[in-house]
Amino acid sequence: MNIPEFDIKGQKALLVGAGRGIGKGIALAFAEAGAEVAVTGLTSTGVGKVVEEVRSMGGTALALTGDATKSGDMDRICQEVLAAFGQVDVLVNCVGDAIRKPVAKLPGGTLEGMTDEEWHHIIDINLTEAFQGCRALGPHLLERRQGCVINISGWASFRGRALSSAYDAAKTGLMRFTECLAQEWAPFGVRVNAIAPGAIDTPMTRSLPEGLLAPMVAMTPLRRLGRADEVAASALFLASDESSYMTGQCMSPNGGIVTV
Repeated sequence: MNIPEFDIKGQKALLVGAGRGIGKGIALAFAEAGAEVAVTGLTSTGVGKVVEEVRSMGGTALALTGDATKSGDMDRICQEVLAAFGQVDVLVNCVGDAIRKPVAKLPGGTLEGMTDEEWHHIIDINLTEAFQGCRALGPHLLERRQGCVINISGWASFRGRALSSAYDAAKTGLMRFTECLAQEWAPFGVRVNAIAPGAIDTPMTRSLPEGLLAPMVAMTPLRRLGRADEVAASALFLASDESSYMTGQCMSPNGGIVTV
C-alpha cells in the first residue's frame, strides 16, 4: 500500500497481535510503506509467516511471542524490540477475541451464562492488552516526547448487542481508555487514537456460523465484509504526519453499519 501522503518510511513499529487478520494487514501495509515492523503473537506460527512475507518484500521485520495481557510478557517484548530497533515510533494494539453468551442463562435458552473465567478472558484480551502495551512502552515514548499509539477497537463499541456483553463492554472501554490516555500523553507529544472497524474479512470472521455471518453482511449498508487493507489505510494515516493534529479520536471504517 504505497500512499505518498502517508509516508512512514524509516519509522519503527511494534504491532501487538499481528499474526493474522487485521493486525497482519496493518503489518504488511506498514512494511510496504517503508517502516520496520516488530510483529507479536501468542505463538510463533502466525508471526513467523508475516515476517517471512515482509522480508520477501524486501522489508525489515522481527517476530516476537508472548501473552499481550501479561505485564511480564509485554515488558520482555518491549525490551526485545528496543534492543533490536533502538526505538519505537508506533505502537499498534490489535489483540481481540469474542464470545456469544448471555450474562445468565435465559428462560427457554440453551446457552449457559458466562463464567468468571470467560468474562475476564474477553475483557483482558480486548481491553487489558492495550493497557499492558501502553504501560510497557509508554516510558520510552514519553521520554522521547514523540510517537503514536493506535488501538484497534470495533464497531461494537458504538452499539450494545444481546449475547455480546463482555466483548462490547471491552471495546467500549478501549475507546474510553484511548481518550483518557490521549489527554495524559498529549503534553508530552505522544498521540493516541483508535480504529473501530466493521465486519472485516478475517479468519475469525470467516469462522462464524453462517447464521451469524450472513446477517452481519446484510445489516452493513455496503453489503460486504471489509478488507484488512482497508483498515490498514486508516492505520497508515494515523501513523503518518498527515494526522499530526489528531489525538483521542476514533476512525471507523465500517461499511456504514454505524455512523459516528
